[in-house]
Amino acid sequence: MIHKLKISLVATLLLAIGFTLLQAQVQQKGKASFYAQKFHGRKTASGERLHLDSLTCAHRTYPFGTKLKVYNPANGRSVVVRVTDRGPYVRGRIIDLSWRAAKELGIISQGVATVFVQKYNDIIVPFLADEEIELPELDLETNEGSKGITPFWQEMKKDLMKSTNAANSRP
Repeated sequence: MIHKLKISLVATLLLAIGFTLLQAQVQQKGKASFYAQKFHGRKTASGERLHLDSLTCAHRTYPFGTKLKVYNPANGRSVVVRVTDRGPYVRGRIIDLSWRAAKELGIISQGVATVFVQKYNDIIVPFLADEEIELPELDLETNEGSKGITPFWQEMKKDLMKSTNAANSRP
């Protein structure tokens, strides 16, 4: 009985750890807001200064420097931003964007919008493989003895050997 309890605790722990690791790799859906202009020039949690014209963001869990793709389904626009700050700490919001990133997504007039966030490096680009690739046949024969391939010094050596043999064969 105790053995089964230990196994179930270990399984639950591994499932919880695995779930949190997988959570960071999947696409998140939630509300995005953006920094007010009064925060321009202030230091972020990473130590960098916030610039309204940069493509940066604040996220609660992704490490600093991680690139995220933010997609606005309302208008089909997307932008790639870099995590430089922590937050947002408002219920329901998953990301705070710089003013420029919010402008690229077209959410300045709304203030808050529903977006999808995904780690940029994990994005898989689908492609169609060719059905059948025809490879050209290559002729791998050598042209030994051909004057075009034989180096000139070997031709000179042959000529010299002929003249030497001819001179030695005379009485």
